Amino acid sequence: MFFATGDGKVFEPYPSSTQRSQPCRNFEFSEILIATENFDQSLVIGSGGFGKVYKGNIIYGSSLLVVAIKRLDSVSNQGATEFWAEVEMLSMLCHCNLVSLIGYCNHEKEMILVYEYMPNGTLDDHLHKLSSPLSWLQRLNICIGAGRGLHYLHTGTGIEYGVIHRDVKSSNILLHESWAAKIADFGLSKVGPTNQPSTYVNTHVKGSFGYFDPNYYATGKLTRKSDVYAFGVVLLEVLCRKRATDRSLDEGLVTWVQDSIKEGNLKQIIDSDIKGEISQKCLKEYVKITERCLHNSPKQRPAMAKVLFSLESVLALQVKFNNSLQSSHRTIFSRMVNLLPFSYNEENSGISNSLSFVLTYPFFARISMKIWKCYILTLKKDYQRLTILTLVVRT
Repeated sequence: MFFATGDGKVFEPYPSSTQRSQPCRNFEFSEILIATENFDQSLVIGSGGFGKVYKGNIIYGSSLLVVAIKRLDSVSNQGATEFWAEVEMLSMLCHCNLVSLIGYCNHEKEMILVYEYMPNGTLDDHLHKLSSPLSWLQRLNICIGAGRGLHYLHTGTGIEYGVIHRDVKSSNILLHESWAAKIADFGLSKVGPTNQPSTYVNTHVKGSFGYFDPNYYATGKLTRKSDVYAFGVVLLEVLCRKRATDRSLDEGLVTWVQDSIKEGNLKQIIDSDIKGEISQKCLKEYVKITERCLHNSPKQRPAMAKVLFSLESVLALQVKFNNSLQSSHRTIFSRMVNLLPFSYNEENSGISNSLSFVLTYPFFARISMKIWKCYILTLKKDYQRLTILTLVVRT
């Protein structure tokens, strides 16, 4: 498959052993206008350094697809270089944790990219904009999904060359309707060496503030470990629910967290919405791998394969903890039912079923245990009062 760039050059994407079921399509501008209803502002679902993103419907093969359409803004600092880099990169890559490029449109000064639509938005949306917080398990699974996407890019699995993303951040992690995480925005990506003596690419420093690898920023040497550092910042965002460039922090998120850990205030930095969900062992391991990702020396940072293995281990620890918690809640529930002043039969089985459901899930259990204990104590006291009153009346 060949592409013609804006300056008339023709290139073929890097060979790939993993081919798409359908090729990246060159859309007519008229198709884009129909899909976006002439770029109706009500269809805008986001914006970034490249430009606005519209939700639209477009014909692809024999199907009508819901897609995300990103249009280059005339005042953007990005342009043809980033546009063709995105087309090139996503045309040679295929992985379930990378966003899929449906096609593109290069018409006069218009440069437009068409992607698969991600109905759950970005990780950034759920951490910093929406009022419904993600659970700890959801956050872990999202991190693992994004980690798998980065690991695929770095290792060159299924492709001839490794890729350095260069702009890993929470707003570039999109969420499918199934909550699967997908890495997006490859406009700044660089083809990186995989099995070569040189482990870095000399390039102008580009990326997003708050996620910059300090070594890359100082030397201009871009490596896969630069992505690892940025991913470490994302891991902090997920734990603390603070932006990488949080204005309430004078020193920035990374320094704030590192200082808090040194001062023994680890628990103080955890997002209050998930503080009661994380096991201590899980938290310890999560922070350990995050700190390694953020090491000042690139050589001391782990490869994404190691990061991914550690995160999967953390998830396993958390699931094990949750299961043991559920088991203990069931035991407590059985004891609580025995304390009730009425026998267990079909007439009151609904109460025990409600208790069973509530105590099965840690979130409800934390809230409900105190409530049900108070309820049972009240019942016991009322039962005792009723018994005494009955005795008095009889005498």
